Amino acid sequence: MNATTVRLYTLNYDEAKTYMWAAIFVACNLVLPQVFHLIPQGGIIFSPLSLVILVGAYKFGWKTGLLAAILSPLVNHVLTGMPATEVMGVMTMKLGVLALVAGLAAQYFKTLSLPLLLGVVLVCKAIEALGELILTGGISATIADFTIGWPGLLLQIVGGYLIIKYLLNK
Repeated sequence: MNATTVRLYTLNYDEAKTYMWAAIFVACNLVLPQVFHLIPQGGIIFSPLSLVILVGAYKFGWKTGLLAAILSPLVNHVLTGMPATEVMGVMTMKLGVLALVAGLAAQYFKTLSLPLLLGVVLVCKAIEALGELILTGGISATIADFTIGWPGLLLQIVGGYLIIKYLLNK
């Protein structure tokens, strides 16, 4: 599969665009989960927060992605009560890992391809499993990402590719 050239940015914390895009991704992470929660277990199956963080970090850099990854669960929890308090730490860690890996991969490879996004997602899952093991003593949520949440992983890879390539190709 050929790699696609798209404009990828590495925004810094001293740029207003960083905060603008992070705010947009946090807003998306308020709306998108509400849509997916209309499906029974939709949040667990599709992991909509992860899709938004992957796209944001890949397109605009790890700093924008990390900011959105930290703020999204917090803002969601304050406004909607979800995610539950007991999973906030692990969820924030997972989203932070995704933002860092996706943003750094985009910065290093400077291209977009389905195999590259597949690699990003798989590397993230391995790091997240280790992080979850350290934080909780188990990796049940990471295992669920594969057993229950495989449609969400596919959505991150294919959906993320299409969003970055076609919707955010500026």
